[in-house]
Amino acid sequence: VASLLRRPVAVARAQATAHRAARHGASVFGAPHRVSPEWAAWANGTAVRELDYHDTYLAADYSHPGDNIPPLLAVAQHTGRTGADLLRAVVAAYEIHVALVKGICLHEHRIDHVAHLGAATACGLGALLRLPTETVYQAVQQTVHTTTSTRQSRKGEISSWKAYAPAFAGKAAIEAVDRAMRGESSPSPIYEGEDGFLARMLNGPGSDYTVWLPEPGEPRRAILDTYTKEHSAEYQAQAIIDLARRLREKTPLDKVRSVVLHTSHHTHHVIGSGANDPQKYDPTASRETLDHSVPYILAVALEDGTWHHERSYAPERARRPETVELWRRISTAEDPEWTRRYHDPDPGRRAFGGRAVITLADGTVIEDELAVADAHPAGARPFGRAAYAGKFRTLTENTVAPAAQDRFLAAAEHLAELSAPDLDGLFPAVGTGAVAEYDARLPKGLF
Repeated sequence: VASLLRRPVAVARAQATAHRAARHGASVFGAPHRVSPEWAAWANGTAVRELDYHDTYLAADYSHPGDNIPPLLAVAQHTGRTGADLLRAVVAAYEIHVALVKGICLHEHRIDHVAHLGAATACGLGALLRLPTETVYQAVQQTVHTTTSTRQSRKGEISSWKAYAPAFAGKAAIEAVDRAMRGESSPSPIYEGEDGFLARMLNGPGSDYTVWLPEPGEPRRAILDTYTKEHSAEYQAQAIIDLARRLREKTPLDKVRSVVLHTSHHTHHVIGSGANDPQKYDPTASRETLDHSVPYILAVALEDGTWHHERSYAPERARRPETVELWRRISTAEDPEWTRRYHDPDPGRRAFGGRAVITLADGTVIEDELAVADAHPAGARPFGRAAYAGKFRTLTENTVAPAAQDRFLAAAEHLAELSAPDLDGLFPAVGTGAVAEYDARLPKGLF
C-alpha cells in the first residue's frame, strides 16, 4: 500500500486493470475492481517488492519468501478459498522456498534468486487447491523453465525490473498451474534432465544437490526461520544501519578520512564495493541501485541516525554534497570470518553484519561491529507483533485511515478463521482518487 504512487507499481496496476476478470477475479491494491488472478498477482507482487521492505531468508542463496503471498492470495480470492486454505498455501510455499535456498546456490552461477521463488509459488498453489502431485510437478517444471534468469537485473544501474521480477514469477506460476490442471505436461525433468537446470545452469552434468523437506505429518516450520526488515533496504544492510546509529554518537563525521566495512563475501560482492559497480557511488543513481549500495546506506545512516523508506532515497538527499563526500570515503572488504559466520549451519549463530573501521584525519581509529540487525530474532530488539503492527501503521499513515488500519490488522491476525468473502479484508481501503490521478499521467501501453 505504501508503494501505490511509485511508478513501477502504477504501471503494473495499469497493466493489470486492463484485464478485468470474466468471473470471480482478485483484488488489486488501489484499484476499484477485480481482475484476472494472474494479473492481480502481477500488480500486487510488484507493489510488495517495490520498497525492498518485506521478509528475507539467507543461506546458500538469497530469498524474499513473502513474494509468494500475492499470487497465493489472488488465486485464493478467485477460487473462493478460506483464510485457512490460504494459510496452508503460504506455509507450504515458505517450506519449499526456504529448503531450495538452503540446498541450491544460484548466485555463484549468476542466476537470479527468483528461480527458487517460482517453484515455491507453484507448490503453494498446489497446496491451496489440493491438486494431485503430478499436476503440481508439471506446474513446477514449467515455472522453473520460464522464470530462470541472470543476475544482470541486480548489476550496474539497477532498473525497476527488480520489483517486477518476483511478480513475473508469481504470474508465471499461476499460468503454469492453470495449464497443468488442463492436463498439459512440461519439460521433464527440469532439474535433473540432461539439458536441465542443474546440468546447464548450475554445477553441470552429474552434479548433486540435497534439498531437505519435512516428512509427511512433520510440522512445517520454515516460515519461522525467516526474518523481517526494520529498514527499507537490502537485508545485508539492516545490521549496518543499526551499527551506524551507534557509531555516529562517537564519530566526528567532518573529520573522517576513510571507512572500511569488513563483512561477508555476499555483502561485499552484492551491495558493497566488491561488486565493482560505479553506480553504487553515483548520487544520480536509481532508488533500486541505492538500496543495493551499502556505502550509500552507511553514509546516510551515519549522518541521519535513522532510515526512512522515502526520505532516505530522495534525490535531494542522495545528492547532498557532504553526503557524497563521506559516501566516497566508504568501502567494503571481504573478511573470511564474517563469510564463515554468514554461512554458519546453526541459525542462532548466523551473522549478516560486519565490522566498521573508521579512520579520522588525525589517525584516530574508531571501530565497532554488529552481527545481526536489531530486529532479527537474535538482535537487540527482535520484532514482535507490536512492531509488525507499528511498521504497518507507519507505512500506511498517509494512505489508510486509522479505522481501516484496524480492520486490516484484525483480518491478518485472524487469517485462519476468515471465510472466503472475508479475504477482502486483507486489502486495506485506500483513497483511490490520488491513485487514479497518478495513473492518468502514465504513458499508454498496448493494453
